[in-house]
This record gives sequence, C-alpha cells and structure tokens, in this order.
Amino acid sequence: MTADFTAFFLAAFVLTLAGRLWLTLRQIRYVAAHRPAVPAGFAERISLAAHQKAADYTVDRNRLAIITTLLDAALLLAFTVGGGLAWLHEFWAARTDGLGYGLALIFSVMTIAAAIDLPFSLYRQFVIEARYGFNRMTLGLFLGDLLKHTLIGIVIGAPVILAVLWLMAAMGSAWWFWVWLFWCAFNLLILFIYPTWIAPLFNKFSPLEEGEMKSRIEALLARCGFRSSGLFVMDGSKRSSHGNAYFTGFGNQKRIVFFDTLLSRLAPPEVEAVLAHELGHFRRRHILKRIVFMFAASLGFLWLLGQLIDAPWFYGGLGVPAQSTALALILFFLVVPVFTFPLSPLLSRISRQHEFEADAYAAEQTAAADLSRALVKLYEDNAATLTPDPLHSLFYDSHPPAAARIERLQAAGG
Repeated sequence: MTADFTAFFLAAFVLTLAGRLWLTLRQIRYVAAHRPAVPAGFAERISLAAHQKAADYTVDRNRLAIITTLLDAALLLAFTVGGGLAWLHEFWAARTDGLGYGLALIFSVMTIAAAIDLPFSLYRQFVIEARYGFNRMTLGLFLGDLLKHTLIGIVIGAPVILAVLWLMAAMGSAWWFWVWLFWCAFNLLILFIYPTWIAPLFNKFSPLEEGEMKSRIEALLARCGFRSSGLFVMDGSKRSSHGNAYFTGFGNQKRIVFFDTLLSRLAPPEVEAVLAHELGHFRRRHILKRIVFMFAASLGFLWLLGQLIDAPWFYGGLGVPAQSTALALILFFLVVPVFTFPLSPLLSRISRQHEFEADAYAAEQTAAADLSRALVKLYEDNAATLTPDPLHSLFYDSHPPAAARIERLQAAGG
C-alpha cells in the first residue's frame, strides 16, 4: 500500500506540474502573439503602447512563475519523498516533545518555505514591478512589512497551531469536527478584527473627504440598503501605483476602502460604478456563499485527514517513517494542491460568474457606461492583459476577460 501511494502521489505530482507549466507557457505565447495590435474592441480606448506594456508585464510575471513553480515542486519533493520532513521530525523529536515539538516542526517548514520565496518576492517587487513603474516601496518598507507579518504570524499563528494540535490529541476520533468548529470561529474573528486591529499596522486609513465623491457614494449606499462603519481612503500609493477598492470586515464592522491611487485616476461617477460592483457581491450574497463554501470545504478536508491520520501508508508513502499529528497536518496540506488542481476551472468559473453578476448589479444601480470606462482605465493602469490565453484563463482567472465584461456592459447600455 505504501509503494502504491508513493506511485500515485508521484503520478499526480508530475501531471499537475506539467499542466501548470504548459498553461503558463501557453499564456506567454498567446499574449506575445497578440502583442503587435490592440484588440479591435479597445482600439479607440487603449493605446498601442499601453497594450504592449501590459503584454510585456504579463510575460515577465509568467516567466518568473515558471521558475517559482519549478522551485515549489522541488521543495515539495524535498520535504516528502526526499526525506526533508523526516529529518526535521528526527531533529525536533530529539530535543522536545508534545505540543512544543509540533509547533517547532510546523514553524520550521513555514520558515524554510518563506526563506526560499524571499528572493523571488524581492525580484518581483523591485525588478518586475519597478520595471513597469508600479513599485513605490522602499527596501526599508519591504523589510518592515516582512517583520510585521512575521510577528503577527507568531503572535496569532502560534496559539492557533497549539490549539489545533491540542484538539487533535484530546478530542478522540472526532477531533476533526472540533478543529473545524475552532477554525470557523477563528476565521470569523479575523474578519471582525482585521479592519481595526491588523490593517492599520500596514497602512494609514483616512475618512473620505466631503464633496461630490462622498455624496455620490452615500446616495448609492442608501439606494442599495447597505450600512457600513465608514468610508476610508488607504495610502496604497506608498507601496504601489496599482489601484483598487474593497470591502473589509463583517457585520457592523464592514468598511469601504478606496486606494488613493484609484481616486486619483477615476472620476466620481466611475468610482461610484466601481463601488456599485463591489456592493453587487454583497447584494447577490457572493461573500456569504464564499464563506459557506470555504467552511464546507475545510470540513471535508479535515474529515479526510481524520481518515488518513492513523494510516501508516499515508506517512510512509510520502517519505516519513513516523506518525504524529503535526506530521499529518504538514503532509496533508503540502500534498492537497497536487490532487485538487483539476478543480481549478470549476472554482474559477464560479468566481467569474460572480463577477458578471456584480457587473450586472452595478449596471442596474449606476450607468453601465461609467463602469465600462472605469474598467478600461483599471485594465490600462494595472497593465492587465486584454488578450489572455483562453485555456490559461479557464484555470486561473477569477475575473472574466476584459472583452467579455465590456461586451455585457455595452449590451446593458454601457
């Protein structure tokens, strides 16, 4: 059974890796092939220079993705059948036990993975993003963010990991259900505290100033029956020139946040249309559906882990000649993406459908033409390609292609 599972894992690993690399190479070739000319539907609104910038930006990001995909694959093999996780287990088992052993083992794996990814994060931020005029972050700010993320990960992550490991050891065969309840409660708590406790550690949030913009937004919120705890502008420009707007929080702690870069680029009617799109996600219950789906999926995965945790072939087949709750957690969440990759098109399709529904809602509440103009500006400002490879998009894109969104908005009067 052990050898069979090893063979099954390696077969799935090879197929998934080959699929990801093939899709990325398709994206590079497709975007490059369509670089010479702006798509007909955008010829009057997007310059050739902006179109080619988006193509080059997409190609550069995907070339880096090939390297990181290969490196992630090598790291996965090193941790599993390569014996890396077995070595870490022996190292920590000889020095500590119980919850301390589990915490040390899990943090070791996370630290190694983060350390390997760090040079690529630096390259992505200070080479690729800078090359296309997006980066506004200094090295000091980057390192400061890294330190904050690390400290938050320790302060919040350590107690959560300890609680999970304790529940796994103390709650018998139904431990997976108790861990699931704890995980759901923890995620809901984070939704409540993130806007007021965590986000301000990284950015400054200022109330939206009085004026036409605020009046339009407040009128829109009244029409849509949406109540929030405030309208805020975030200093996103200190890190990047990319623009965005989003909702954060849960219940009475919901906030509407605009990047200052977005407000500087879009006219008030266009900002109103973008916000109407985001409101559409709430009115169509997309956020609630995603939370329910996340909780249901986590319940299913934890149940499955509950069936595997006492199976020697599960550990041995992945290169670990020992069993423990911490090893089970690490192994399971390391290898799950290998087996779930075929589900990517389904998940992406659901997300794209939600985006279409939110666009339709925005077209009902504001002028479809305003949202259409805003989307074109955002695609241009963020150097998002107008010509993604259809198959790559099928697997990876959470948003529909620009042409499809604009076409539907034009049919709605935009």
